[in-house]
Amino acid sequence: MTTTADCAEQPERRDGPAEGAVRVRLDLSYDGTEFSGWAKQKSGRRTVQGELEDAIRVVLRQPEVFPLTVAGRTDAGVHARGQVAHLDLPRELWLAEGEKLLRRLAGRLPGDVRVWRAAEAPAGFDARFSAVWRRYAYRVCDTQAGVDPLRRSHVLWHDRELDVELMNAAARELVGEHDFAAYCKKREGATTIRELLDFRWERMPGDALLGPALPGLVVGTVRADAFCHNMVRALVGSMLLVGGGQRPADFPARVLAGGVRDSAVTVVRPHGLTLEEVGYPADAELAARSRAARNLRVLSPR
Repeated sequence: MTTTADCAEQPERRDGPAEGAVRVRLDLSYDGTEFSGWAKQKSGRRTVQGELEDAIRVVLRQPEVFPLTVAGRTDAGVHARGQVAHLDLPRELWLAEGEKLLRRLAGRLPGDVRVWRAAEAPAGFDARFSAVWRRYAYRVCDTQAGVDPLRRSHVLWHDRELDVELMNAAARELVGEHDFAAYCKKREGATTIRELLDFRWERMPGDALLGPALPGLVVGTVRADAFCHNMVRALVGSMLLVGGGQRPADFPARVLAGGVRDSAVTVVRPHGLTLEEVGYPADAELAARSRAARNLRVLSPR
Protein backbone atom coordinates (compact mmCIF):
# COMPACT_ATOMS: atom_id res chain seq x y z
CA MET A 1 0.00 0.00 0.00
CA THR A 2 2.08 0.80 -0.44
CA THR A 3 0.43 1.32 0.02
CA THR A 4 2.17 0.51 -3.07
CA ALA A 5 -0.48 0.04 -5.70
CA ASP A 6 1.26 -2.85 -7.43
CA CYS A 7 -1.38 -3.09 -10.13
CA ALA A 8 -0.64 0.40 -11.44
CA GLU A 9 1.57 0.83 -14.47
CA GLN A 10 4.98 2.49 -14.34
CA PRO A 11 6.87 3.86 -17.36
CA GLU A 12 9.26 1.57 -19.22
CA ARG A 13 12.19 0.73 -16.95
CA ARG A 14 15.57 2.27 -17.73
CA ASP A 15 18.81 2.28 -15.77
CA GLY A 16 19.11 5.95 -16.69
CA PRO A 17 17.83 8.56 -19.13
CA ALA A 18 18.21 8.09 -22.87
CA GLU A 19 21.02 9.82 -24.72
CA GLY A 20 20.43 13.56 -24.85
CA ALA A 21 18.06 13.51 -21.86
CA VAL A 22 18.42 14.43 -18.21
CA ARG A 23 16.73 12.70 -15.26
CA VAL A 24 14.96 15.16 -12.96
CA ARG A 25 14.07 14.32 -9.35
CA LEU A 26 10.89 15.85 -7.94
CA ASP A 27 10.13 16.08 -4.20
CA LEU A 28 6.44 16.64 -3.63
CA SER A 29 3.49 16.40 -1.28
CA TYR A 30 -0.26 16.11 -1.65
CA ASP A 31 -3.52 15.79 0.21
CA GLY A 32 -5.00 12.56 -1.11
CA THR A 33 -8.60 13.27 -0.13
CA GLU A 34 -9.85 14.17 -3.60
CA PHE A 35 -7.52 11.89 -5.56
CA SER A 36 -8.19 8.35 -6.79
CA GLY A 37 -4.62 7.47 -5.85
CA TRP A 38 -1.28 8.25 -7.47
CA ALA A 39 -1.46 6.29 -10.73
CA LYS A 40 -3.30 7.41 -13.85
CA GLN A 41 -6.38 5.33 -14.59
CA LYS A 42 -8.12 4.43 -17.83
CA SER A 43 -11.39 5.53 -16.22
CA GLY A 44 -10.16 9.13 -16.32
CA ARG A 45 -10.56 9.63 -12.58
CA ARG A 46 -8.52 12.38 -10.96
CA THR A 47 -5.07 11.19 -9.88
CA VAL A 48 -1.86 12.80 -8.62
CA GLN A 49 0.15 11.47 -11.55
CA GLY A 50 -2.40 12.78 -14.02
CA GLU A 51 -2.44 16.26 -12.51
CA LEU A 52 1.35 16.48 -12.35
CA GLU A 53 2.06 15.15 -15.82
CA ASP A 54 -0.51 17.47 -17.36
CA ALA A 55 0.82 20.49 -15.45
CA ILE A 56 4.42 19.73 -16.48
CA ARG A 57 3.38 19.36 -20.11
CA VAL A 58 1.57 22.71 -20.03
CA VAL A 59 4.23 24.75 -18.23
CA LEU A 60 6.98 23.37 -20.47
CA ARG A 61 4.78 24.05 -23.52
CA GLN A 62 5.24 20.55 -24.91
CA PRO A 63 2.77 18.49 -26.97
CA GLU A 64 3.66 15.18 -25.31
CA VAL A 65 3.49 13.96 -21.72
CA PHE A 66 6.73 13.09 -19.91
CA PRO A 67 5.89 9.99 -17.79
CA LEU A 68 6.61 10.08 -14.07
CA THR A 69 8.05 7.22 -12.02
CA VAL A 70 7.24 7.42 -8.31
CA ALA A 71 8.76 5.96 -5.14
CA GLY A 72 5.46 4.82 -3.63
CA ARG A 73 2.20 4.54 -5.58
CA THR A 74 -0.32 5.58 -2.95
CA ASP A 75 -3.95 4.46 -3.00
CA ALA A 76 -7.06 6.62 -3.16
CA GLY A 77 -7.34 8.88 -0.12
CA VAL A 78 -3.75 8.35 1.09
CA HIS A 79 -1.64 11.48 1.64
CA ALA A 80 2.06 12.20 1.11
CA ARG A 81 4.43 14.86 2.30
CA GLY A 82 7.70 13.08 1.45
CA GLN A 83 6.92 11.62 -1.97
CA VAL A 84 9.66 11.37 -4.62
CA ALA A 85 9.28 10.98 -8.38
CA HIS A 86 11.44 11.32 -11.47
CA LEU A 87 10.98 12.10 -15.15
CA ASP A 88 13.35 12.28 -18.10
CA LEU A 89 13.46 15.53 -20.09
CA PRO A 90 15.42 16.53 -23.19
CA ARG A 91 18.58 18.19 -21.91
CA GLU A 92 18.07 21.34 -23.98
CA LEU A 93 14.57 21.74 -22.58
CA TRP A 94 15.79 21.27 -19.00
CA LEU A 95 18.62 23.78 -19.44
CA ALA A 96 16.24 26.34 -20.91
CA GLU A 97 13.25 25.88 -18.59
CA GLY A 98 14.43 24.03 -15.45
CA GLU A 99 15.00 27.10 -13.28
CA LYS A 100 11.43 28.27 -13.92
CA LEU A 101 9.76 24.91 -13.36
CA LEU A 102 8.93 25.22 -9.65
CA ARG A 103 7.37 28.66 -9.92
CA ARG A 104 5.38 27.73 -13.00
CA LEU A 105 4.10 24.53 -11.40
CA ALA A 106 3.05 26.46 -8.30
CA GLY A 107 0.89 28.62 -10.52
CA ARG A 108 -0.57 25.72 -12.49
CA LEU A 109 -1.12 22.91 -9.97
CA PRO A 110 -4.24 22.70 -7.79
CA GLY A 111 -3.87 23.48 -4.10
CA ASP A 112 -3.85 19.84 -2.98
CA VAL A 113 -0.55 18.93 -4.69
CA ARG A 114 2.75 20.79 -4.52
CA VAL A 115 6.26 20.21 -5.89
CA TRP A 116 8.88 21.51 -3.46
CA ARG A 117 12.08 20.67 -5.33
CA ALA A 118 13.07 19.87 -8.91
CA ALA A 119 16.74 19.06 -9.54
CA GLU A 120 18.89 16.97 -11.85
CA ALA A 121 19.23 13.54 -10.29
CA PRO A 122 22.60 11.86 -9.69
CA ALA A 123 23.71 9.11 -12.06
CA GLY A 124 21.91 5.83 -11.46
CA PHE A 125 18.94 7.40 -9.65
CA ASP A 126 15.52 5.77 -10.00
CA ALA A 127 12.79 7.13 -7.73
CA ARG A 128 11.26 3.69 -7.28
CA PHE A 129 14.03 1.14 -7.55
CA SER A 130 16.85 3.12 -5.91
CA ALA A 131 14.85 3.61 -2.72
CA VAL A 132 16.03 1.57 0.28
CA TRP A 133 13.02 2.30 2.48
CA ARG A 134 9.69 4.10 2.72
CA ARG A 135 8.27 5.48 5.97
CA TYR A 136 4.55 5.89 6.60
CA ALA A 137 2.60 7.24 9.54
CA TYR A 138 -0.95 6.26 10.46
CA ARG A 139 -2.86 8.61 12.78
CA VAL A 140 -5.70 7.48 15.02
CA CYS A 141 -7.83 9.34 17.57
CA ASP A 142 -9.38 7.23 20.34
CA THR A 143 -11.32 9.84 22.32
CA GLN A 144 -15.05 9.26 22.80
CA ALA A 145 -15.82 12.67 21.33
CA GLY A 146 -14.19 11.85 18.01
CA VAL A 147 -11.73 13.72 15.77
CA ASP A 148 -11.15 17.45 15.57
CA PRO A 149 -13.21 18.51 12.49
CA LEU A 150 -10.23 20.44 11.11
CA ARG A 151 -8.16 17.23 11.09
CA ARG A 152 -10.78 14.70 10.05
CA SER A 153 -9.19 14.12 6.64
CA HIS A 154 -5.92 12.90 8.20
CA VAL A 155 -6.97 11.06 11.37
CA LEU A 156 -9.06 7.90 11.83
CA TRP A 157 -11.51 7.82 14.71
CA HIS A 158 -11.41 4.59 16.74
CA ASP A 159 -14.18 4.17 19.31
CA ARG A 160 -12.14 2.09 21.77
CA GLU A 161 -9.31 3.39 23.93
CA LEU A 162 -6.03 1.94 22.66
CA ASP A 163 -3.34 0.27 24.76
CA VAL A 164 -0.15 1.50 23.08
CA GLU A 165 2.13 -0.83 25.07
CA LEU A 166 0.25 -3.88 23.84
CA MET A 167 0.34 -2.56 20.28
CA ASN A 168 4.10 -2.11 20.48
CA ALA A 169 4.54 -5.63 21.83
CA ALA A 170 2.56 -6.95 18.87
CA ALA A 171 4.39 -4.74 16.36
CA ARG A 172 7.84 -5.91 17.47
CA GLU A 173 6.97 -9.48 16.46
CA LEU A 174 6.44 -8.39 12.86
CA VAL A 175 9.78 -6.60 12.38
CA GLY A 176 12.20 -8.36 10.03
CA GLU A 177 12.01 -10.08 6.67
CA HIS A 178 8.82 -12.11 6.21
CA ASP A 179 6.30 -13.19 3.64
CA PHE A 180 3.49 -10.70 4.31
CA ALA A 181 0.93 -12.53 2.15
CA ALA A 182 -1.56 -12.46 5.04
CA TYR A 183 -1.48 -8.65 5.02
CA CYS A 184 -1.37 -7.99 1.27
CA LYS A 185 -3.63 -7.96 -1.72
CA LYS A 186 -1.81 -10.46 -3.90
CA ARG A 187 -0.88 -9.82 -7.52
CA GLU A 188 -0.02 -12.61 -9.93
CA GLY A 189 3.71 -12.90 -10.50
CA ALA A 190 4.63 -10.50 -7.67
CA THR A 191 6.29 -11.42 -4.39
CA THR A 192 4.86 -10.55 -0.99
CA ILE A 193 8.23 -10.86 0.79
CA ARG A 194 9.20 -7.59 2.47
CA GLU A 195 11.57 -6.46 5.23
CA LEU A 196 9.87 -4.47 7.95
CA LEU A 197 12.60 -2.27 9.40
CA ASP A 198 10.65 -0.47 12.12
CA PHE A 199 7.11 -0.57 13.50
CA ARG A 200 6.10 1.38 16.60
CA TRP A 201 3.22 3.27 18.18
CA GLU A 202 3.22 6.46 20.27
CA ARG A 203 0.58 8.44 22.08
CA MET A 204 1.31 12.03 21.11
CA PRO A 205 0.53 15.28 22.96
CA GLY A 206 0.89 17.00 19.60
CA ASP A 207 1.93 16.25 16.06
CA ALA A 208 4.34 17.89 13.62
CA LEU A 209 1.74 17.66 10.86
CA LEU A 210 -1.42 18.42 12.76
CA GLY A 211 -0.23 20.74 15.51
CA PRO A 212 -0.40 20.61 19.34
CA ALA A 213 -3.16 19.64 21.74
CA LEU A 214 -5.02 17.01 19.75
CA PRO A 215 -6.50 14.78 22.47
CA GLY A 216 -6.15 11.05 22.07
CA LEU A 217 -3.77 11.09 19.11
CA VAL A 218 -2.02 7.73 18.58
CA VAL A 219 0.52 7.54 15.75
CA GLY A 220 1.86 4.37 14.19
CA THR A 221 5.14 4.64 12.29
CA VAL A 222 6.08 1.85 9.90
CA ARG A 223 9.21 1.68 7.76
CA ALA A 224 10.12 -1.04 5.26
CA ASP A 225 12.18 -1.59 2.14
CA ALA A 226 8.89 -1.69 0.23
CA PHE A 227 5.20 -2.40 0.83
CA CYS A 228 2.66 -4.62 -0.88
CA HIS A 229 -0.78 -3.40 -1.88
CA ASN A 230 -2.91 -2.72 1.26
CA MET A 231 -0.10 -3.90 3.55
CA VAL A 232 0.14 -0.88 5.85
CA ARG A 233 -3.61 -0.52 6.29
CA ALA A 234 -4.02 -4.24 7.02
CA LEU A 235 -1.18 -4.14 9.57
CA VAL A 236 -2.83 -1.18 11.27
CA GLY A 237 -6.14 -3.05 11.31
CA SER A 238 -4.55 -5.94 13.21
CA MET A 239 -2.90 -3.53 15.65
CA LEU A 240 -6.20 -1.81 16.46
CA LEU A 241 -7.70 -5.18 17.40
CA VAL A 242 -4.85 -5.68 19.88
CA GLY A 243 -4.92 -2.12 21.23
CA GLY A 244 -8.68 -2.23 21.71
CA GLY A 245 -8.53 -5.49 23.64
CA GLN A 246 -10.34 -7.60 21.04
CA ARG A 247 -7.33 -9.82 20.29
CA PRO A 248 -4.19 -10.82 22.27
CA ALA A 249 -0.78 -9.32 21.51
CA ASP A 250 0.37 -12.41 19.61
CA PHE A 251 -2.57 -12.26 17.19
CA PRO A 252 -0.85 -10.25 14.38
CA ALA A 253 2.16 -12.60 14.41
CA ARG A 254 -0.11 -15.64 14.24
CA VAL A 255 -1.91 -14.16 11.24
CA LEU A 256 1.47 -13.52 9.58
CA ALA A 257 2.59 -17.10 10.20
CA GLY A 258 -0.67 -18.44 8.79
CA GLY A 259 0.06 -16.89 5.42
CA VAL A 260 -3.58 -16.16 4.52
CA ARG A 261 -5.91 -13.24 5.11
CA ASP A 262 -7.86 -13.40 8.38
CA SER A 263 -11.45 -12.18 8.16
CA ALA A 264 -11.06 -10.45 11.53
CA VAL A 265 -8.38 -8.10 10.16
CA THR A 266 -9.90 -5.00 8.62
CA VAL A 267 -8.05 -2.96 6.01
CA VAL A 268 -8.55 0.40 7.71
CA ARG A 269 -9.66 3.50 5.86
CA PRO A 270 -6.98 5.31 3.83
CA HIS A 271 -7.31 8.86 5.13
CA GLY A 272 -5.26 8.23 8.29
CA LEU A 273 -2.22 7.21 6.25
CA THR A 274 0.59 9.52 5.08
CA LEU A 275 3.79 8.71 3.20
CA GLU A 276 6.27 10.69 5.28
CA GLU A 277 9.70 9.99 3.78
CA VAL A 278 11.63 7.92 1.24
CA GLY A 279 15.23 6.89 1.92
CA TYR A 280 17.99 6.50 -0.68
CA PRO A 281 21.59 5.27 -0.44
CA ALA A 282 24.68 7.35 -1.18
CA ASP A 283 24.92 8.52 -4.79
CA ALA A 284 27.62 5.98 -5.63
CA GLU A 285 25.27 3.14 -4.61
CA LEU A 286 22.13 4.27 -6.46
CA ALA A 287 22.61 2.23 -9.62
CA ALA A 288 23.49 -0.97 -7.76
CA ARG A 289 20.46 -0.60 -5.52
CA SER A 290 18.22 -0.03 -8.53
CA ARG A 291 19.45 -3.20 -10.23
CA ALA A 292 19.11 -5.30 -7.07
CA ALA A 293 15.58 -4.07 -6.36
CA ARG A 294 14.35 -5.33 -9.74
CA ASN A 295 15.13 -8.94 -8.85
CA LEU A 296 12.28 -11.17 -7.63
CA ARG A 297 13.13 -11.79 -4.00
CA VAL A 298 12.91 -14.92 -1.88
CA LEU A 299 13.12 -15.32 1.87
CA SER A 300 16.66 -15.34 3.23
CA PRO A 301 17.79 -18.57 4.95
CA ARG A 302 17.15 -18.55 8.69
